[in-house]
Amino acid sequence: MNPTSDLKTLHLIHKENYTIIQIDNGKVNAINTPLLKDLKQTFDALNKDESIKGAILAGRPHAFSGGLDVVHLASLDKEGLIDFWVTYMEVLQAMVTFSKPLVCAITGYAPAGATILTLCTDYRVMGKGKKHVVGMHEFKLQMQIPEMLCDVYAYHLGEGRAWKAVQQSRLFNSDEALEMGLVDESVEVEEVLERAEKHLKKTMQVYHKVFTCSKQIFRKGLYKVVVERDIQKLARETMEFNSDPFLAGMVKTFAASLGKK
Repeated sequence: MNPTSDLKTLHLIHKENYTIIQIDNGKVNAINTPLLKDLKQTFDALNKDESIKGAILAGRPHAFSGGLDVVHLASLDKEGLIDFWVTYMEVLQAMVTFSKPLVCAITGYAPAGATILTLCTDYRVMGKGKKHVVGMHEFKLQMQIPEMLCDVYAYHLGEGRAWKAVQQSRLFNSDEALEMGLVDESVEVEEVLERAEKHLKKTMQVYHKVFTCSKQIFRKGLYKVVVERDIQKLARETMEFNSDPFLAGMVKTFAASLGKK
């Protein structure tokens, strides 16, 4: 049985020797527990599949992912929240340890939790657009950024620039993200997937053992902040911190406002 045959939130496009993982989870591709379970299952399966030499994580045109599904989070009990955060961090670990080239086709907006997903890939191509942004704007929503997510953001921007951007709730369009080093190419939306495939095919030509070994060497810092962690402990700490009455109230208020739209 194909381990990825029962996916509900992803659409897999299988090419000759690589797979495009297209997020297909509602109107804005929000990140909820079912999506995370599907992503974890897919990355694990593709990593083990010797016929697959690389992968692309993509969204739909103009919508990569709207970030964490706040309505979903507001509906979870403590155990459900721990499961959500454990699974989210497991996905980050699966992406960082993916032994093959992993390219991200950022086809639209990808703020907050979606930004962190993109930053765990090897190469990022982002589409131009007024509403197409990456970055961490949780302060604007009175929300805490979990420790691992802070660490990933700081790994890419440096602690000083990351902290300044978080304080400003700064979101970056594709050209700004390119200048900041958050993405590697800024192109028209219609060209994103094509450019991502072009880079993937080029990288797949590198001898697998050479690529995998070099990836581990160059990303020791990212490996340290994502993989060498006690994610059960981090998930519990995140759940407990966000159980603060004010923060829990903000999440429910924000979720309610989204439900009225």
